[in-house]
Amino acid sequence: MCHRSPVKTTEHHLIPKQFGGVNGPTALLCNACHRQIHALFRNEELAAFYHSIDRLQEHPDMEKYLRWVKKQDPEKKITTRKSNRRKRK
Repeated sequence: MCHRSPVKTTEHHLIPKQFGGVNGPTALLCNACHRQIHALFRNEELAAFYHSIDRLQEHPDMEKYLRWVKKQDPEKKITTRKSNRRKRK
């Protein structure tokens, strides 16, 4: 998502495994972007609406994060913070 290189990548299930995404589509993301997605969104939200890279990138919080992280050194460890939005139920 951030197009930084070279970075270690992890596999992100576009539909969370608990919602039937075990054999579903996946995307390779850098660790920082993957952690940020799970910090911002609950699995219910990911399954219901944010189940594509395009939709994730279009969310205002992710847009802001991606603009910032693209400027970071790929070797730098990025700290992720939980979103206040996610804490609400």
